[in-house]
Amino acid sequence: MARRRWRLGLTLGALLAGTLGAGPGAAAEPAAYTISVDAAGTGAKIDDTMYGVFYEDINRAADGGLYAELVQNRSFEYRPADNAAYTPLTSWTVSGGARAVEDDGRLNDRNRTYLSLDAGALVTNAGYNTGIAVEKGKRYDFSVHARAGRAAPLTVTLHDAHGELAEGRRVVARGGWAEYRATFTARRTSTTGRLTVAAARPAALDMVSLFPRDTYKGRENGLRKDLAEKIEALHPGFLRFPGGCLVNTGSHEGYDETSGWERRRSYQWKDTIGPVEERATNANFWGYNQSYGLGYYEYFQFAEDIGAMPLPVVPALVTGCGQNRATDDPALLRRHIQDTLDLIEFANGPVSSEWGGKRADMGHPEPFRLTHIGVGNEENLPKEFFTRFEQFRTAIEAAHPDITVIANSGPDDAGTTFDEAWRLSRESGVDMVDEHYYNSPQWFLENNERYDAYDRAGPEVFLGEYASQGNTFGNALAEAAFMTGLERNADIVKLASYAPLLANKDYVQWQPDMIWFDNARSWGSANYETQKLFMTNVGDEVVPSTASTTPTTSGPITGAVGLSTWATSAAYDDVEVTGSDGTTLLSDDFSAGDDRWTKATGAGSWAVQDGAYVQSDEAAENTLVTAGDPAWQNYDLRVKATKKSGREGFLVAFGVKDTGNYYWWNLGGWNNTRSAVEKSVGGAKQTMTENATTIETGRTYDLHVEVRGRQVSLYVDGQRWGGFTDDKVAEPFRQVVTRDAATGELIVKVVNAQASPARTAIDLGAGTEVAGPARVTTLAADPAAQNTADERPVQPRSSTFDGVGSTFSYTFPAHSVTFMRIRTG
Repeated sequence: MARRRWRLGLTLGALLAGTLGAGPGAAAEPAAYTISVDAAGTGAKIDDTMYGVFYEDINRAADGGLYAELVQNRSFEYRPADNAAYTPLTSWTVSGGARAVEDDGRLNDRNRTYLSLDAGALVTNAGYNTGIAVEKGKRYDFSVHARAGRAAPLTVTLHDAHGELAEGRRVVARGGWAEYRATFTARRTSTTGRLTVAAARPAALDMVSLFPRDTYKGRENGLRKDLAEKIEALHPGFLRFPGGCLVNTGSHEGYDETSGWERRRSYQWKDTIGPVEERATNANFWGYNQSYGLGYYEYFQFAEDIGAMPLPVVPALVTGCGQNRATDDPALLRRHIQDTLDLIEFANGPVSSEWGGKRADMGHPEPFRLTHIGVGNEENLPKEFFTRFEQFRTAIEAAHPDITVIANSGPDDAGTTFDEAWRLSRESGVDMVDEHYYNSPQWFLENNERYDAYDRAGPEVFLGEYASQGNTFGNALAEAAFMTGLERNADIVKLASYAPLLANKDYVQWQPDMIWFDNARSWGSANYETQKLFMTNVGDEVVPSTASTTPTTSGPITGAVGLSTWATSAAYDDVEVTGSDGTTLLSDDFSAGDDRWTKATGAGSWAVQDGAYVQSDEAAENTLVTAGDPAWQNYDLRVKATKKSGREGFLVAFGVKDTGNYYWWNLGGWNNTRSAVEKSVGGAKQTMTENATTIETGRTYDLHVEVRGRQVSLYVDGQRWGGFTDDKVAEPFRQVVTRDAATGELIVKVVNAQASPARTAIDLGAGTEVAGPARVTTLAADPAAQNTADERPVQPRSSTFDGVGSTFSYTFPAHSVTFMRIRTG
């Protein structure tokens, strides 16, 4: 997820433009299509693991999410290293003498901080979101580790602003550290609960915990039931965990005295097993603390519970996600490689082995049947990554030749990092490469055929992260159209997972997300419903089929020009726009001010200074200013650009229609680690071309953009930088057919991502015998529709269709995904 984060700001109109604009305009009459199926033919085999889920602790997906603990900051380990606003008493209020203490009296070395209470003091925890959520009649298990010099009664209450939620409980702490337990039964339902612990005498507290008894599968230290069940309902073929950017960012040192108890570390699996009070804590990459109460044992257990193949990812000692640092420490690398071998033993080893024995001690003597493991995540330094990856791979394959070791191709669908990563993987015979990309709905409609031309000699593809930058049904339609291409290419695309999986609505760092929740409710997005439809109707093999396409017309790239910055101060001068015939369209040296420019986004601080147009606010993002005519075409844009200060470089826009629809040349983007041309459709971006260019502060660059038809060429200081042709068709009508061997059914899957119904003649082939009516499942909604906690406009509708035969007609609704199961004799 290294691409600039998709935050909460897409407007409804932007999303509609990004989806509906991809196909032909709305029509009064249905469009006519044909689908021809070779019902007797066979295509690619589809593995049971084709579709899975990617779990990362982002958006409070673990603590405050899937991990069922109701107390926030239960061990007083929050620190400014996790989040600048944090203290050891974040989420707690105190009355009387209460202090967070870090000394030798702690519970254990890894649990660095505890709470000291004076006689008569009390502390109250606010939980997550609006508070601790409880349901009338349900039981909740309280526990605390405490010590006291003499018997210290602790009174524990569960309450909200209206009074007690359950009868209070009392435990008595005596002597050294020990665990004390109690159980509450809720008298009424509340989402604003608080947990208070009051000490009658001086006492020390740590690991103050409250769990619902009714966790998923009834497990202690378990998972939130509604969230786990929504994931289980997808029938995922695999569970990729624990990330994501949190896997391979930060220090790779341990959580110990040698590292100074480093809080910003890569995710290291040994930190996360064993008794929860002895597990490490860490600063989550996404800006909060993670307790590791949900750790590797729980991930393996969850994968087993939902029938999914476990697929862990370990750090490769090259950081990604914008950090882009290679750790050159052979001893540390050897330690991490050994840790990975130990992980495989933990998952698969006999109970007589060291790590298999630890698994058994935690309650699971049977192996977890690990078969695949990923090394690294979205590294932008492909050569440095691959040097280390090969050392992991060599060691793993020597000890465990049956384990598939997965490399990755960086954070984007194309570009220099992608190409180099794939070249290295091909040349060394890697079995599988993990691709990640987050693009506009337009991109997904344009790229259904992406994998048609991939080399069948390998490596195979694991599409580990993808999404179309929104949670509307229009986004889900674009993703569904793309997924028909994934299935058609199931011989090379072996695994695929939408991302991210979970989002707590009050703690969002990234969207879109598949499943949303608060402290009491959860709901599947439109994307969830679409993924579920595909994941529960996969089939066993592809059946050859073809379909007609939608007539389209395509004109030249048109639009005005623009200048922008992102977290950077820059100066622009001598802007010249000339037509292809040499006619001057715009010439501005800013000697007369900036009256010809419109501050399109209203962001930043633009002013003419020393004869140049300067944006001086280093904190401002997307400060776009525009000039010219949206009807311009076939022109050259030239500008002088100088970076004055800040994190990135320049943004030079062309083909500008409005603030959501344009191209821009992003030079020195992504914290000045690379450069690209991005196309924005309805505010959702896709990369057209990129390379590793970075921008120097204080240097003036002569930039030149040449637009001819739909072809664009770009030059820096007179040298060609790159170019692209934007001529892909965003086809809104897509289909794939698979066969379910168990039922003998053909599954005809059709996506109609346009405003017109699609009247379709379907030919299953001469002689194909059809038994009975077809079973039909349809998702159809307004493309702007979004599922929420209170409304679910996007949900499947089941029906039957009696008119099915070897040849028949069917009209697929506008804006719809339709799965038709046809039994053949």
